[in-house]
Amino acid sequence: MTNINVHKFSDEELVFKIVETNNSQLFAILYDRFSKIVYNKCYGFAKNKEEAEDLTHDVFVRLFVKLKTFKGNSKFSTWLYSFTYNFCVNYVQRDKHKKQERNTVVTDNIKEDSAFEEVEDVKLFELKSEKLAKALSLIDPKDKMILLMKYQDDMSIKEIKEVLGVGESAVKMRVKRAKARVISTYEEL
Repeated sequence: MTNINVHKFSDEELVFKIVETNNSQLFAILYDRFSKIVYNKCYGFAKNKEEAEDLTHDVFVRLFVKLKTFKGNSKFSTWLYSFTYNFCVNYVQRDKHKKQERNTVVTDNIKEDSAFEEVEDVKLFELKSEKLAKALSLIDPKDKMILLMKYQDDMSIKEIKEVLGVGESAVKMRVKRAKARVISTYEEL
């Protein structure tokens, strides 16, 4: 390792080197690259800063063990986003002693009503931020996360599709339903 500057490794090269050597110093480099991003994702699920820090720590502990499951079929950052998302959703669901209730099967033939979509977006953006934060905390964590991906992280439908590992029409339907749920919850407050 002395002749190689590991800081110049791509994320994927670094991950494969960590898996190969089980080197915790290399993992520290990976941690430095991604800890802020993971923290920000965890903060979206947490009740406070300390809980977000604990979640971030837990994600990286689990990540060290699960890193060997990364096969390089996507960018590491996309894989890590999905890993963090799933960890946080599971954490929130365990925390609330919820069971997964909603598994929606969506066909690829869903037609979007674009006029309705635009009205929903306008309604979503008009919501007052404090009340919106409250509404977001009350909806299902999966709904919250897909809205954060789309509107906070500005991810495209295609990027969300990669992270969630579902079809494009399923992503569109989930976004549409999540928007409807947050608007409905907001209006009930």
